[in-house]
Amino acid sequence: MFERVLAMNQKTRNGRCFLGNLLTVLVASNVLLLVALSAGADEAKAKPARPDVLFITVDDLNDWTSLFDPKGPIRVPNLERLAQRGMFFSRAYCASPACNPSRTATLTGLRPSTTGVYGNQADWRRALPRRKTIMQQFMDAGYDVRGAGKIFHHQYGGAFDDVASFHDYQPMRPQKYPPKKLNGAPEYGSENTDWGVWPARVEDSIDYHTAEYCIKALQRPPGDKPRFLACGIYKPHSPFFSPAQYHKLSEKIGLPTRKADDWNDLPSGAAKLMKPKKWFWQGMMKLDHRKPGSYQEFVRCYASCAAFADDQIGRVLAALDKSPRRDNTIIVFWSDHGFHLGEKDHIEKFALWEKSTHIPFIVVAPGLTQPGSRCDRPIDMTAIYPTLLDLCSLPPDARCDGASLVPLLRDPNAAWDRPALMTYMRGNHAVRDDRWRYIRYTDGSEELYDHQADPMEWTNLASDPAHADTIARLRKWLPKKNAKPVHNMKPPKKSR
Repeated sequence: MFERVLAMNQKTRNGRCFLGNLLTVLVASNVLLLVALSAGADEAKAKPARPDVLFITVDDLNDWTSLFDPKGPIRVPNLERLAQRGMFFSRAYCASPACNPSRTATLTGLRPSTTGVYGNQADWRRALPRRKTIMQQFMDAGYDVRGAGKIFHHQYGGAFDDVASFHDYQPMRPQKYPPKKLNGAPEYGSENTDWGVWPARVEDSIDYHTAEYCIKALQRPPGDKPRFLACGIYKPHSPFFSPAQYHKLSEKIGLPTRKADDWNDLPSGAAKLMKPKKWFWQGMMKLDHRKPGSYQEFVRCYASCAAFADDQIGRVLAALDKSPRRDNTIIVFWSDHGFHLGEKDHIEKFALWEKSTHIPFIVVAPGLTQPGSRCDRPIDMTAIYPTLLDLCSLPPDARCDGASLVPLLRDPNAAWDRPALMTYMRGNHAVRDDRWRYIRYTDGSEELYDHQADPMEWTNLASDPAHADTIARLRKWLPKKNAKPVHNMKPPKKSR
């Protein structure tokens, strides 16, 4: 600008003309500046604020619900409504059918075979001292990160929690127990192996307090920072305690379908891995069906806990709907693994079969996911970490073992060339594609199930030469590396 003024001064000897030209240039420059500022303001106004994230996880919720099948025996109406807001993944799988390795893999984006975190006692933070959790990625990006309940594996009084992953965190409340066991089953000495109506008031339940924290967080004024809120619901994890009103919802629930000789075609690797877990099922079969500690009541109490968990999630979602940032909040809902209720003569998780690995998974991404959409591509939970980075325009992390699901969120029928991969303990893996489940154990023995013809996984086809090509194709997805198991965390010494 000043060069133009000097040029005009050379062209005229009239001082007044010079001043006039100077005034003209200054006015024009100011007009251009105002136009630029106005355009910048319009651009900032047009560009939406960074999205909030509501990250909800539950423990042990399997696929025997109305979310997967409208006729499913366990009713979860709030999860059904959540699925109608975004995309439901019908073939989602955990990274590992145990709490600690599953949550570690999901929250760090690294598989158990990469980290060596295989069991529930494995000291995950010692194994990954510098690895940023997904929450820390959002903290670095300027988010206000808060959480409550069971986010990380909960053991030894919350020793596995990672408070460095939150600006504010409310740990899961300790489990309170009734004066004596409710199921009257002395065969199960552990307090956690119990089921029945408890406590009398919903307000005394663990998850009620977790939901309360999240509701209050959603009610806080938005402020300048976007928010990442993690909500960890403990139920339907054992003990299967829930207030009386939820038991009324499960009075008519029957028993899962079973096959009497289901273990006859299991290979040596499966027998070795599952034998230590068989005590639970064998003990269940010895219980008197007329008493509260029966197999039937066990299943009903699990369903009651699932209904209770659904109710608490509904409370949190209702609070979000009253929030001014409802329409700019990404919601992610997932379970850390599935749960056997007697299918394949097995109770709990800790297996590489469908029932212990198949989980509910929902993503609501405003402006991207179509309400009520469904994706049938097989995916596993190592995808959550890269997907959230992608959805919120954060820098990608090349170390992630999973891939972003954004292409599928845009189009559930988009090309997807990778199956879901699950690991339980070192060297034991399962691969799940659209049709097949392939399991290979550390001793080299195998299982293969055709879910088109055999959704209950009753017939192991691994020894059939007709399926050699299928096994060879799926085997290529097995991890090339099986990291050494990390040290277990030692329980704290009890004070006298």
